Amino acid sequence: MAAERSFPDSFIDEDPRKALEALNEALQGESDNAEWFCQRAYAHILLKNYSCAVEDAKKAQQLKPSHPLAFMRTGIAEYHLKHYESAHAAFTQGQQLDVSDGSFKVWIQRCEEMMSDEAQNGSVKAQPPAAAPVKYDWYQTESQVIVTVMAKNVPKDSVSVNFVEKELSAEMQLPCGENYNLHLHLLHPILPQQSSFKVLTTKVEIKMKKTEAIRWEKLEGEGQQTNIKHFNPDPYPTSLHYTRKWDKMVSDISEEEKNEKLEGDAALNKLFQQIYTDGSDEVKRAMNKSFMESAGTVLSTNWKDVGKRKVEASPPDDVEHRKY
Repeated sequence: MAAERSFPDSFIDEDPRKALEALNEALQGESDNAEWFCQRAYAHILLKNYSCAVEDAKKAQQLKPSHPLAFMRTGIAEYHLKHYESAHAAFTQGQQLDVSDGSFKVWIQRCEEMMSDEAQNGSVKAQPPAAAPVKYDWYQTESQVIVTVMAKNVPKDSVSVNFVEKELSAEMQLPCGENYNLHLHLLHPILPQQSSFKVLTTKVEIKMKKTEAIRWEKLEGEGQQTNIKHFNPDPYPTSLHYTRKWDKMVSDISEEEKNEKLEGDAALNKLFQQIYTDGSDEVKRAMNKSFMESAGTVLSTNWKDVGKRKVEASPPDDVEHRKY
């Protein structure tokens, strides 16, 4: 049974990456196991995924506030992120839970030394470049939930995304060499086989197919059937972590996506979109009229021509047009 499984430190020490995969699988079926979150935090620490380690260790704290090891691993991860005050607070709480463990005292002294050095050097509590947080955001349409990871120039072959009915797991290597992991317990179920992701130079875009055309009030959590609402899309995406600079971020990304090198149909569609965006009112009317009347087989920008006649369907030579 899943409840009988254990992941001792020795198992994680032997192969942290393999242990991480096993813990990810275990937590898909039992997301309230404080011990497993604590052990996954340990695997992340060994793999230097310190931000993920903090997240998992704090989940363990929430599930089991009396667990001193959860505070130990929170403190160690925060220390490596150079968040010395947060690390000091975690170690202090852990020491109060287990006064017999001398490791807490050692770590508390280390934090105090580092905080003292910072104060003497007049340093601001700046984060090191490797620890700069990778932001992600999400929004939804009637049929999809889209998660966007704001990471530039991520190598395509380093991105791995796993879809489960109510969980999303994404792993990727950032250009700086750090690993980034995203684990989300979704509010409502999705269709994994109809979900996909795309790696662009400006971001990693993950699209999840909804099982129902309902509005998600939030991205994560436990969906309550009594709270389901008909979908009514917002004009702007709903932000998880920040909202005030959304318009600027969209503008910046749009500018960079103009330089994205596309091929085939994607390049052609982008060309048509640009023509429509930059075109005059007559060009837009011509494109709309010709496309609609020809059932999508003709796209003209000449209003003087199409404005005075009905545009007949003109499919390719090897395609037969049928009316339904």
